[in-house]
Amino acid sequence: MFSKYKKKILVSVALGAIVFLSFSIYADFDKLIKTFGEFNWAYFPLVLLLTYGNFIIRFFKWEYYRKLLNIDLKTKVSFMIFMSTFVMTVTPGKMGELLKSYLVREEAGTPVSKSAPIIIAERLTDFISVVLLCIAGAFVFNYGQGLVIGVGLFFISCVILISSRKTSLRIISYLEKVKIFHKVAEKFHEAYESIYTLVRIKPLLIATSMSVVAWFLECLGLYIVLKVYSSVSHVDVSLLSAVFIYGFSTIIGSIAMLPGGLGLTEASLTGLMILLKIPKDVSVASTFIIRVATLWFSVLVGVISVYFYQRYSNKSLESLETSSTVPSE
Repeated sequence: MFSKYKKKILVSVALGAIVFLSFSIYADFDKLIKTFGEFNWAYFPLVLLLTYGNFIIRFFKWEYYRKLLNIDLKTKVSFMIFMSTFVMTVTPGKMGELLKSYLVREEAGTPVSKSAPIIIAERLTDFISVVLLCIAGAFVFNYGQGLVIGVGLFFISCVILISSRKTSLRIISYLEKVKIFHKVAEKFHEAYESIYTLVRIKPLLIATSMSVVAWFLECLGLYIVLKVYSSVSHVDVSLLSAVFIYGFSTIIGSIAMLPGGLGLTEASLTGLMILLKIPKDVSVASTFIIRVATLWFSVLVGVISVYFYQRYSNKSLESLETSSTVPSE
């Protein structure tokens, strides 16, 4: 499960370097370096702290879901598993997050089909919360309303479909008749029971509220970066602007299914800032500062967490691939 993603992670790192080089050329490398030097780096730890706050709140959401499904794990182990998954942030579509389910099975014996729906519920509530955060800005700045509303309606429709037991069970019954799905029909039922539990009204409202706060912290990180530049580059951006820029760019990067949203997220961040009359060099510098403080910081947290998880459990994620992916559920 883990080693097959190593090359993809390294490719993503290389892609990140190419993105940086491309944007550096676009912004004029010498001018960009000067702009980086004008940033007051004493504020950077605060931006990292806000990002880590996002991780902590999302961990509590994971814990809330885990307990709803009666998955028995020590909180310490659950925390290490959750944080370890951030090493997979730069995998396409974040599919590497399935690592969580494999580690949960390793620790608690919980079938992947029972725990994997937590990942689906996390993504549903994350998307809905980001839409809620940036929808006001979409109308205030008259940009991207169709995309924001469309994404919101799509994920709300997914929740409504999952909430309809009759319709969902009918779809599962149809899949059972398809030869390639017949052998895993039982897992479909178990997975559905889990996701149905997680998207009921009360859990949905609680989890979405937590996600709104979590993602607002990262939006606030971008706002702080831009406010720091306001003293040297005549940048005047409101909190609403920063929330919209970060939220909309996050949606763009996520729906593209690219590893970590690389390229498109940066282009969206920079483009929206330039659209709001922020100088090109400041826009590019701010983009890279916030991406280092969010995307690449999360990968670093994941690497460190994997190290501590392996030391704590005396298990190697390399051996996990061969011992835990054997169909035994």
